[in-house]
Amino acid sequence: MTKDVVVSIRGLQFQGMNQEDEVITINPGEYYKKNDGHYVVFHEMTEGMEQETKNIIKFKKNELNLTKKGLVNAHMVFEEHKKSISSYITPFGELIFGIDARKVQFRESENQILIEVDYGLEVNYEFLSDCKIVLDIRPKELAGDFLTS
Repeated sequence: MTKDVVVSIRGLQFQGMNQEDEVITINPGEYYKKNDGHYVVFHEMTEGMEQETKNIIKFKKNELNLTKKGLVNAHMVFEEHKKSISSYITPFGELIFGIDARKVQFRESENQILIEVDYGLEVNYEFLSDCKIVLDIRPKELAGDFLTS
C-alpha cells in the first residue's frame, strides 16, 4: 500500500426491522505501518464550520482505535468482543459513547485494505442502535474505483 491513499467510510445505523441510515464520506489521507499496527490519518471538515478534525485510525487484528482532534475530540476503541466507554466532545457539548464491538476484521491486499466493524452504540448510557462501519482504503491513484464499486 502506498503512503498517499483515499479513505472511504461507510457507516450504517440500524433503527429497527427495515430502517437504516447510511452515511458515506471519502477523504484523502496518509497510510503507514509501524510495528504491528496500521495507521491512516486524514482531515475532515464539518459543514458550516471552519475548523477541521484530524482523524487518526490505528488498526490491527480484531481492534480499531479512532482518535479525533480539532473541532471534535474523541478516542474510541473498537475491540472485538469487548465494550468500551469514551468521551465524544463537540462544539455543542459532550457525549458519552458506549461501544460494544461484536466484529472487527480487516483484509489487506496490494491495493486495498478493507475494515469491517459491527457494534452496538450507547449514547449517555442508553442503547441507541446497532451499527456497522466499513473502511475502504486504496492508493490515491485508484480513487476513481470508489465510483464504480
